[in-house]
Amino acid sequence: MSSSILTKYRYRRRLPHLQKADCDLFVTFRAMKNGSLSTPARDLVLDHCLREHGKRANLLAIVVMPDHVHLLLTPRRNPHGWPYPLVDILQCLKSTTAHRINKLLHRSGPVWQDESLDHVLRSDESLKEKCEYIRQNPVRRGLVKMPEDYRWLWVNPSLIQCGYVASAPARV
Repeated sequence: MSSSILTKYRYRRRLPHLQKADCDLFVTFRAMKNGSLSTPARDLVLDHCLREHGKRANLLAIVVMPDHVHLLLTPRRNPHGWPYPLVDILQCLKSTTAHRINKLLHRSGPVWQDESLDHVLRSDESLKEKCEYIRQNPVRRGLVKMPEDYRWLWVNPSLIQCGYVASAPARV
């Protein structure tokens, strides 16, 4: 990549991202290349996300896979009425979990790739599709036969009550 293209890329990455208030977001972030999250590391990530639920964002669903994380969330509003920026939510989540994973594994260095993919959900149908996508991810990867058997899957009980998902994962 030429230095001119690299400079433009870095500039664009740092531009402010517009964020609509009160929208559901589907977010994916990955572990570093050739990085795999151990069982204790996945426990730590899921536990941290659940502890943060209701603070800066309301979690709708999460799955922590061996090499990536999918989140379905709605950013909450701060005391001034503005939605918490997704970049701040993810930065806090990724930096805290990276620090704790490194401490757990007695190592240092980056755990997560810098980039995250996010997508604004535009309808209830899209919410159902993304929730099912999250639930089926461990099944598609051959890690379990039923989504409910995957230990690092969590779906908000409100989605189950509303009929967005047929059944609850093992950890509700």
